Amino acid sequence: MNRSACLIFNPVAGQGDSDQDLASIKAILEPEIDLDIQMTTKEIGAEELARAAVKRGVDTIIASGGDGTLSAAAGAVVGSNIPFGIISRGTANAFATALGIPDTIEGACKVILGGITRTVDAADCNGSPMLLLAGIGFEAETVDKADREAKDRLGVLAYVLAGLQELRNLENFDVEIETEEKVIKTSAASVTVANVAPPTSILAQGPAGIIADDGLLDVTIVAPVNKAAAIAAAFHLFQSASVGNGAERNDIGYLRAKQFKITTDPVQKIVVDGELVGTTPVEIRCIPAGLKVFVPSIEEQEPVEKLEGLPNLIIEEKQPSSD
Repeated sequence: MNRSACLIFNPVAGQGDSDQDLASIKAILEPEIDLDIQMTTKEIGAEELARAAVKRGVDTIIASGGDGTLSAAAGAVVGSNIPFGIISRGTANAFATALGIPDTIEGACKVILGGITRTVDAADCNGSPMLLLAGIGFEAETVDKADREAKDRLGVLAYVLAGLQELRNLENFDVEIETEEKVIKTSAASVTVANVAPPTSILAQGPAGIIADDGLLDVTIVAPVNKAAAIAAAFHLFQSASVGNGAERNDIGYLRAKQFKITTDPVQKIVVDGELVGTTPVEIRCIPAGLKVFVPSIEEQEPVEKLEGLPNLIIEEKQPSSD
């Protein structure tokens, strides 16, 4: 008996040829899965299509598109216990990266065929679904500036360039962050609330090692005094995240909690999972174990040792001791 799945496909995502992409997905999945293919349009988005699929009681929901499409579809699946497949075809593919899912069509399809699922947290941000992170201030301005045309032409670089341009207009704002236990007031240039975040989302990397299934959200506050400090802070976050350490600069703070209420003065833009969604104030709460996602089997994880290629390398195996 074949498995069946609803495939929600965004034909305008990413930089590839979407007809070719869809043909590849069908070629790999259809021998084993009966696909009910639903296309997103200007009028009907991924969330609406996914909601309808949940109502119909489908076995599996697969979404293919950029992070916005994946997030919208997954939002509708949260809490349904229906396994969710991810085939990333966007610019940043942050969601796939954060969960260790390949961002090639073939790799992603193989993960879905493998059938191994992992339950991860989701979050609710002012009533909208959030899977990755919400950026307030600097990050939101950056996403706002990285227009569609630049994203198509330059990919991830579009965000980087928009970020560098945005540093010129870097302005701190007053922020109040309320958790179940305390209220924090400070000034910041960027506040990022992450559920899961890939290393490329450097402004989310204060704590280093954001855990996808701990029932908590991670806030990183970046509060540089000037543009040079902002660049240094971003670079420090990039470095500390790469080696898995928490940030250690005075202008970077971070904390974990189940929910956050964030108010700013002046009002700041908010971007959720790569899409601009409005302005502060914002309330974000974690939905523990909200989503069941197809993930690679453990064997495919990164090797824990890589030594070859180092200069003048000598490795001596030691004899086991006899005691």
